[in-house]
Amino acid sequence: MIDPVLERWRLLLGESGEACLGGERLSAQAGARDAAMDWLYGRDDDLRKRGVRRGGSREGGTGASTPTTVDWLDDITRLFPKETVERLQRDAVERYEIHDVVTDPAVLERIEPNQALLKAVLRTKHLMNPQVLRLARRIVETVVRQLTDKLATEVRTAFSGTKARRPGRLRQARNFDVTRTLRANLGRYRPDTGKVVIETPYFFTRTRRHLEQWQVVLLVDQSGSMVDSVIHSAVTAACLWGLPGVRTHLVAFDTEVVDLTADVDDPVELLMKVQLGGGTDIARATAYGADLVDQPRRAIVVLISDFYEGGAPHRLVRIVRDLVEQGTKVLCLAALDEQANPDYDRELAQRLANVGAHVGAMTPGELAAFVAEHVGR
Repeated sequence: MIDPVLERWRLLLGESGEACLGGERLSAQAGARDAAMDWLYGRDDDLRKRGVRRGGSREGGTGASTPTTVDWLDDITRLFPKETVERLQRDAVERYEIHDVVTDPAVLERIEPNQALLKAVLRTKHLMNPQVLRLARRIVETVVRQLTDKLATEVRTAFSGTKARRPGRLRQARNFDVTRTLRANLGRYRPDTGKVVIETPYFFTRTRRHLEQWQVVLLVDQSGSMVDSVIHSAVTAACLWGLPGVRTHLVAFDTEVVDLTADVDDPVELLMKVQLGGGTDIARATAYGADLVDQPRRAIVVLISDFYEGGAPHRLVRIVRDLVEQGTKVLCLAALDEQANPDYDRELAQRLANVGAHVGAMTPGELAAFVAEHVGR
């Protein structure tokens, strides 16, 4: 029997790693996995030049016919765990630009939606005819629903109120007042068991101050490199929409500015309208956001970008300074990918911090918590 570790090395290296097997052949399942990976990574010229993979599945010959994209998707779903399948799909659409993964109706009807495919749909929807676009929308709806369900829990937690030091009638474990309960029941301490017998438990109550109306203006860079942030911002805006004390605006920009507030309660429709790509004029978008502010001291302007300004950096700095001086909270958030890794122009970000903006990186949940903290003051 082949050592599983050696077999994995052979799968990683391709045909050039045959020496790992000591003359043995791959098992049937490993052979199928090798063929599936070679269908994808065999088209990588750099790997072929280094002899890492042979690329034979794409060459002519008398062997078995080359599988279609649909066949390949069926194969990897059967052969690999879910996490590996998602990685292979992501490489197919992002690294090798195999667009039929998200533009072929036969593929879209059977593919399992995930965030990598959602990003691919947003990048290629301009290539789709109406029939394909309807099928692709299923991917958008499914992934957005998953993201919304996850973030909505974080938003509800952030806006759920704070514990007050007075008795509460709602007896729930999360409201249990340990300190007061122990103090009130110390007279029932049992030395023989080392335990306190609880006769009367006490609980906190959760209260929320009256919330005055705050504006939250989300300005989202929709240039091609910002697709993760666009997705997260759309979902965040939808979760904030309708919360007590919050009025949400969502504005997307590249060199043009598009106000998407009318669709903020429907993140699926919103994302289907986003046009990724183009240059970046951050100053123009920030000026638009500044004009939306009604009460400067009850407004939060959130600028989500990589801060690689294609317009006028000095104008952007001046607008942000003016917003801060009038009492508006300005958050300049670096672009985050799905692993929450920031990527941004640190020099321009520092200039914005120097005029009073809060500069950094936040996940959607952390942004919701920031908004809740200020709205609840």
